Amino acid sequence: MAAESGTFTPFTLPVLPLDDEVVLPGMVVPLDLNDAEVRAAVEAAQAAARSSGGSKPEVLLVPRVDGHYAATGVLGTVEQVGRLSDGDPGALIKGQRRVRIGAGTTGPGAALWVEGTSVDESLPDPLPGQVLELAKEYKALVTDWLKRRGAWQVVDRVQQIDDIAQLADNAGYSPFLSVAQKIELLDTTDPVARLRLATEQVREHLAEQDVAESIAKDVQEGVDKQQREFLLRRQLDAVRKELRELNGGNAKDSIEESDDYRARVEAADLPEKVREAALKEVDKLERSSDQSPEGSWIRTWLDTVLELPWNERTEDAYDIRGARTVLDAEHAGLEDVKERITEYLAVRKRRSDRGLGVVGGRRGGAVLALVGPPGVGKTSIAESVAHAMGRKFVRVALGGVRDEAEIRGHRRTYVGALPGRIVRAVKEAGSMNPVVLLDEIDKVGSDFRGDPAAALLEVLDPAQNHTFRDHYLEVELDLSDVVFLATANVLEAIPEALLDRMELVRLDGYTEDEKIVIARDHLLPRQLERAGLEPGEVVVEEAALRRLAGEYTREAGVRNLERSVARLLRKVAAQHELGERKLPYTVGPDELRGLIGRPHHVPESAQDPAERRTAVPGVATGLAVTGAGGDVLYVEASLADPETGAAGLTLTGQLGDVMKESAQIALSYLRSHGAETELPVADLKDRGIHIHFPAGAVPKDGPSAGITMTTALASLLSGRLVRTDVAMTGEVSLTGRVLPIGGVKQKLLAAHRAGVTTVIIPKRNEPDLDDVPAEILDTLDVHAVTDVREVLALALTPASVPVAAAA
Repeated sequence: MAAESGTFTPFTLPVLPLDDEVVLPGMVVPLDLNDAEVRAAVEAAQAAARSSGGSKPEVLLVPRVDGHYAATGVLGTVEQVGRLSDGDPGALIKGQRRVRIGAGTTGPGAALWVEGTSVDESLPDPLPGQVLELAKEYKALVTDWLKRRGAWQVVDRVQQIDDIAQLADNAGYSPFLSVAQKIELLDTTDPVARLRLATEQVREHLAEQDVAESIAKDVQEGVDKQQREFLLRRQLDAVRKELRELNGGNAKDSIEESDDYRARVEAADLPEKVREAALKEVDKLERSSDQSPEGSWIRTWLDTVLELPWNERTEDAYDIRGARTVLDAEHAGLEDVKERITEYLAVRKRRSDRGLGVVGGRRGGAVLALVGPPGVGKTSIAESVAHAMGRKFVRVALGGVRDEAEIRGHRRTYVGALPGRIVRAVKEAGSMNPVVLLDEIDKVGSDFRGDPAAALLEVLDPAQNHTFRDHYLEVELDLSDVVFLATANVLEAIPEALLDRMELVRLDGYTEDEKIVIARDHLLPRQLERAGLEPGEVVVEEAALRRLAGEYTREAGVRNLERSVARLLRKVAAQHELGERKLPYTVGPDELRGLIGRPHHVPESAQDPAERRTAVPGVATGLAVTGAGGDVLYVEASLADPETGAAGLTLTGQLGDVMKESAQIALSYLRSHGAETELPVADLKDRGIHIHFPAGAVPKDGPSAGITMTTALASLLSGRLVRTDVAMTGEVSLTGRVLPIGGVKQKLLAAHRAGVTTVIIPKRNEPDLDDVPAEILDTLDVHAVTDVREVLALALTPASVPVAAAA
């Protein structure tokens, strides 16, 4: 620097910053004057040239990277100012020589002015031989690169450059150099070192280009190999076809042996549109290679399509009397359900006899939804329907299904894609008209993967399911001749839109007599066989079965009853193997306790009076419907001492909003009608009231406990006990009206199982008694009431002590 400063005189010029761009001496570049800094530098240079009388304005071209200026710049002259090719104002600037950037200074205009000193780039004369060889090598490399790009017109220009510094600076035009590499060339002031650096940069780029060309060549060779392989495979297929025709063997066997999908599709009995879609996939398979993943997807899809029973159907055996006989033999009780299924089959038979199979995509009959508590025989009823019709039976378990693809299938682009459960059920059945049971349809969920219940709408709608389209198959599948049956435990859990597509058939549970028949005719023979016992080795008396059903189990169905029978037989078999009991053996009611322990359910009427739930005032017996059928519900009420100051109403037992409102209504009715009911309600405002529904861990809700809570509060205030043999159900209004409720049949069956003899129901529910079996009504004294005062008169025992004393 000191030597250079002594040789060259410093000068002051405006700075023209270059962002992400480098100009080397000898380069001519156009610059856009829309940039404020570029325009300011050019205008300042023009003003300085006019004031000094110079010929051309001069600027300092300085690279700027991330806001920092380089230490070396290039003195450039503004050759021309005008318009660029796109019409924007611009200036044509030519780089002249390198300049060391010094300190900043002041100058005219808005540009940045700095001091600069020219750099000495002189070379000895004559040039050494090794420098000439380096120049020759650089020209050869640049010529090779230009020829590859097809820039023949530039080759002669490069060959004509003899100046070493100018030849090295010519690398600034190279598009493959980065800004950092160009700045390195700019900072290298020694022309020989700069030429050596430029030569190394061009050599490295040509090496990278050779590698890229080699990779491209390998890829092209791979493509050519695949094309040759495709042609050879087509020729091989043609040879196989000619050989099959010459051999004249079994076409089906040869097709399976050669795995020729085209021949398999053509030989299969497929619908026309399905055949067209399958042949298109065969065309894709023939064009794909063995290594392509698409080939395996297509093979799996074709296998699925070819395995579906597109034209396979079973003949319906519409023997209505025989079907009713089958239902009666396989199921005891459930008369209304068997009548509905008989009607269903009769309608389908008449439509079939008259040739009314399909009308606008609809078949005869409807989709039946069997709703009832667990263990009442919903699934076995569906199997009996298939048995009576002579059709294949397939069960589709929907419990816990949350992915819509389980119903409609996955898209074929997904790894491990499968058709939906409906398509798989038809494939499993082996016919296009099976009986498909959609089990536990009320337990279908939904999340971010979609709503399976919405996908079931098309499956169960007879106006749409004749053109059902599975996402995996992507061809229309006719489901109109499939008999769909659905089962559910809770009606409210079925989506409303889905329930609208089905006809509801309720299975409310069995009477005790029906349970005895089921246990004797079905459960006992099955469990004897499972326990390894002969029919005559263990005999269970009917009285023992009745006690099992009444005291050891309390349910709507017979599932726990079957478990009790199985436990009883296992105990006898184990005692026989241990030598403790001889066979044959007869089990009577008195032997049950010694074999399987004490009873779990003892009716209130059979208990000691002091141990009964209603042995104290403030406890009433209600009836409710749960997911397991009807059940007995006890309501307890208590009053706080006035001195505690705990006024207000407290409700416990996990009650829903409807039951909380019923409790408020019951309390309001008693407060406003205390004189009519002869109850001491005047001090209720000063005493806390607590209503509790035992089994606090079980959520409860519904509009049927109003009169039960009213009776419990009235019993508490009057000191009169609620009759042990009375159970009730009904909603109450503020005026004391008893409003109708649902589930009368299930509640009366629960009352019968619990040993209740008197039941109070709303008057407007009296028509529902027609659905209750006659043997149940014979054992119950049912009172239909319209007013709460009638309920209190029936439910409360006569006053044994004065009201004042009880309060």
